[in-house]
Amino acid sequence: MEILMSIMIGVLFTVGTYMLLTRSLLRVILGTMLMSHGANLLLFTMAGLQRGVAPLLGSGAEAYADPLPQALVLTAIVISFGVTSFLLVLAYRTYKVHNTDDLDQLRGSVDE
Repeated sequence: MEILMSIMIGVLFTVGTYMLLTRSLLRVILGTMLMSHGANLLLFTMAGLQRGVAPLLGSGAEAYADPLPQALVLTAIVISFGVTSFLLVLAYRTYKVHNTDDLDQLRGSVDE
């Protein structure tokens, strides 16, 4: 299971990096989202994947899941949602003002 998750994390980071390097502002935002999802999966995988185990210690509990990675990922999900919504509003405002989402045109490096 960890091998499959590692491959999936690699795919998410690869596609996210590719999308960050494109010219479209919307693709950059989607790349940021994919990279944050990859980081969340990385945290879960590094903590060890355990199926069917409660994250709390009870009386006589021999195996339990560590609640710290779960708390970190929940916090990261909330932060990535806030950052994504801010970036979407910023991209919408940029498109309304400049009528383009091409980063080269926004940078002013392309002659018109």
